[in-house]
Amino acid sequence: MYFRRSLRRSRTGVTLLSLAALLVSGCSAAESTSSAGSTALAALVALPRATPSALAPYYGQKLSWRGCGVPGFECATLKVPLDYAEPGAGDVRLAVARKKATGPGKRLGSLLVNPGGPGGSAVGYLQQYAGIGYPAGVRARYDMVAVDPRGVARSEPVECLDGRAMDTYTQTDTTPDDQRETGELVDAYKEFAEGCGAHSARLLRHVSTVEAARDMDILRAVLGDGKLTYVGASYGTFLGATYAGLFPNRVGRLVLDGAMDPSLPARRLNLDQTAGFETAFQSFAKDCVTRSDCPLGGKGTAPAEVGENLKAFFRKLDAHPIPTGDPDGRKLGEALATTGVIAAMYDESTWEQLREALTSAIKDKDGAGLLALSDSYYERDADGRYANLMAANAAVNCLDLPAAFSTPDQVEKALPSFEKASPVFGEGLAWASLNCAYWPVRATGEPHRIEAKGAAPIVVVGTTRDPATPYRWARSLAHQLTSARLLTYEGDGHTAYGRGSACIDSAIDTYLLHGTPPRDGKRCK
Repeated sequence: MYFRRSLRRSRTGVTLLSLAALLVSGCSAAESTSSAGSTALAALVALPRATPSALAPYYGQKLSWRGCGVPGFECATLKVPLDYAEPGAGDVRLAVARKKATGPGKRLGSLLVNPGGPGGSAVGYLQQYAGIGYPAGVRARYDMVAVDPRGVARSEPVECLDGRAMDTYTQTDTTPDDQRETGELVDAYKEFAEGCGAHSARLLRHVSTVEAARDMDILRAVLGDGKLTYVGASYGTFLGATYAGLFPNRVGRLVLDGAMDPSLPARRLNLDQTAGFETAFQSFAKDCVTRSDCPLGGKGTAPAEVGENLKAFFRKLDAHPIPTGDPDGRKLGEALATTGVIAAMYDESTWEQLREALTSAIKDKDGAGLLALSDSYYERDADGRYANLMAANAAVNCLDLPAAFSTPDQVEKALPSFEKASPVFGEGLAWASLNCAYWPVRATGEPHRIEAKGAAPIVVVGTTRDPATPYRWARSLAHQLTSARLLTYEGDGHTAYGRGSACIDSAIDTYLLHGTPPRDGKRCK
């Protein structure tokens, strides 16, 4: 599973990972666990308030700030222990960036931001959007700060496959038609996992969300803040909620936008997310058929028929990929086309681009537009280099939860439920859930509740037609957190803050600037 806030204000980047690793990888015997039944799960236990003496050097370190190539921003390196159980076993160096409060008004401290993932670069998000695009009043009063979590981007990134191998991986068929294609998909997952184990063996056991949350507490202390002020989107909500569960007495003003539900095993998370993409696609389909340039149906075409037309197009590509003009010779097959469509589901502002890309592919046999969407999804640049997004995503997910499926036979048995959740995407997303079955290290996490008893009010934000973090997850997390205030956006797209709703933005800005949370249950349209 992969979640990240869209950076569409500054670039095409969307919140994704490969269909070969799109979903959270874990499930336990408690696959039927639901929000209503989460009370049977253990709650995350808070850490002792006193800082262990072995960690004192980390909490007492001084950051050396320097310029980092982007005007107005400065960067530093934070040291954290590789293994919190053995602080003397080595360090991990984390990249930190900040933009100081601009004034006027009294400085309120540091505001840490995280765009999600796991695997999204928080430093990149800060420099490309948050540090210049957050409301001026917020930037005036807070130092805007980001840290790339361990294993991500600039913070000792997990590495798995090189660009050429990644090109092959992203084109692997995730809707196998026979045993041979199933074997090829399994081999691709194994090759990816083996690459991660070979290139990142030291770090692979220590990139969990719990460890990343503990790193954030060291950063909070080093920045001189008594409590953490934080805005996390998508997977960043799981990271922020985990922090609150571990350090409830150090919670300042926390915004968790596009919330995840930590009480669910991954197969259930994957199934819910599959349904979320279907909901988003239905919204796209209803909009598409009202427009003259819809390539999947005209006025009066039912959304279900739009989906059938798209599936028929995918089947054609599976048999006969089409040219893209890519200098590396990549053609548009079913896997890349599906990724491109899913990429556009995260933000309704991309629907026009998707219509144009589909029109070119269907009518003109030109796959360039869908390939561009897919490449933005994977963070592949024009030179064929990939960010470590997919590697970090799999590394964190496969450590946080046990594998969703252990064998292809288990996927086969689950296909009907996934295809019911999404006739368009269900098959591919079911097979995507197999990726962590072959991971080189065992998972250390399990589904759990997060209560954060004693924490200050925490704002949990949910969007009713969010494709990647379904609204029910926000309701569940808000129910678990003892001090949560649920803020609802009735609309489309992934996350809500800063996406055009004055009602949402005003509620969150008031909370960040004045400490006054919205009333629980507030709804915005």
